[in-house]
Amino acid sequence: MSDERYDAANERVAGVPQGDTPRGAPESGVDAGVQSTPPSNLTPEPSTESPFGRVRPSGRRRAIGVAGLALVLVAAFAVVYLLTRGEENATATAEHNHGAPTTATGTEPVMLTAESARRIGVTFAPVVLGALATEIRTVAQVTFDETRVKAISPKIDGWVEELYVNYTGQPVQQGQALLSIYSPMLVSAQQELLLARQLTVDVAGGTQDAQRGAANLRESARRRLAFWDVPASEIDRIEQTGEVRKALVLRATAGGVVIEKSVLAGQRVMAGETLYQVADLSTVWLEGEVFERDLPGIRLGQLVTAEFEALPDAPRTGRITYVYPTLNPETRTVRVRVELSNPRLALKPGMYATIRVSGSGPDSALSVPRSAVLSTGTRNLVFVKRADGMLEPREVVLGLATTDRMQILRGLVVGDTVVASATFLIDAESNLGTSLGGMGDMPGMEITPRTPAAPARPAGVPPKGNGGSGAHSGHGG
Repeated sequence: MSDERYDAANERVAGVPQGDTPRGAPESGVDAGVQSTPPSNLTPEPSTESPFGRVRPSGRRRAIGVAGLALVLVAAFAVVYLLTRGEENATATAEHNHGAPTTATGTEPVMLTAESARRIGVTFAPVVLGALATEIRTVAQVTFDETRVKAISPKIDGWVEELYVNYTGQPVQQGQALLSIYSPMLVSAQQELLLARQLTVDVAGGTQDAQRGAANLRESARRRLAFWDVPASEIDRIEQTGEVRKALVLRATAGGVVIEKSVLAGQRVMAGETLYQVADLSTVWLEGEVFERDLPGIRLGQLVTAEFEALPDAPRTGRITYVYPTLNPETRTVRVRVELSNPRLALKPGMYATIRVSGSGPDSALSVPRSAVLSTGTRNLVFVKRADGMLEPREVVLGLATTDRMQILRGLVVGDTVVASATFLIDAESNLGTSLGGMGDMPGMEITPRTPAAPARPAGVPPKGNGGSGAHSGHGG
């Protein structure tokens, strides 16, 4: 049908009253074809105004709009479904998580088969009650006895003419010649001594006051040389020969071993300058560090056994002579000193030694092997073997410690049996059982975690499960 015929039909239908044409009466020509369509379908569709006239919307545009609205609705339903399903899954997971930890310690009792225990080396030991002998063991180092170290210094200025002790480590005896020194002050003192001696001879026939004055002057000259560490034999030789010597000998004031030498031949030295340090090694010190927790077992005069790697078959015995009054805040230790005799100088300063201090502990104390206690930093655990064979972790409070045993203050009783070895592996399997929960009985898992009993279910309420109904049947809404 052309556009002109369509518009003419619309105008004819719009101009005919509803009552003029009988219902169902056919018309001929174009009118009959137009009347075959209900009048409501012939109502002109709304159109938008356009500069080019009246424009009718196309069917493709309406289809795109309907499709977009449908997509928005589907996306909204999907978001709501995912949110509600996530909440239901979280609730279901919380209800069915039977492997969650049920103990305050965060570990679960475990069951090991005999084969598994043998393979990982698990052994057991009883909790015993008895005397606990303590022994403190620490590492010490040999050092000089500070009361036997001497510094040798001249009391006058001068120049070193010759060295007689010229290397570190050389042994010296008290009174041994160390060096010869030239000093103008020594030369003047020798001349004064000779003048005083000559004056004494000259006034020998004079008055008593003159003789007394000459004698005092002579003694003063001798004392002056003696105060400068010139030996008496050297002073007598000067008086006997009447000869002034350019260089005098400086001798050792103490015997021992030279541990420090800071002088060379031809060197100018000043009064009070340290030229040698000499240490007497007939007695040495052992200094070691004792932990803060072991201080109650340390006291002055306590007998100590020292073992040296260089002397494996010759342990030494000494006594604690000093306990330092301060504690090292970084290592939490206190330094102690042991004095040892050193015949034949077998002990060298700088050697390491292991010292053992024996003490008396409590006469009645609960104790277990040290290997039975697992320290985590915040608590101490032991695994107790129950009557049903389960290994139950139990927190304990520790007391004194010896080389091989630990005192238990709280957490165990006499007669308990604890895991004495491979404690770390048992703890690892216990933590694994806590993490895996119900998977502990799967093939390949050799641990059996403790499973909490399921709560009683009221009559008429269906059980909850993945394949049942109830809470799991409403996920689809």
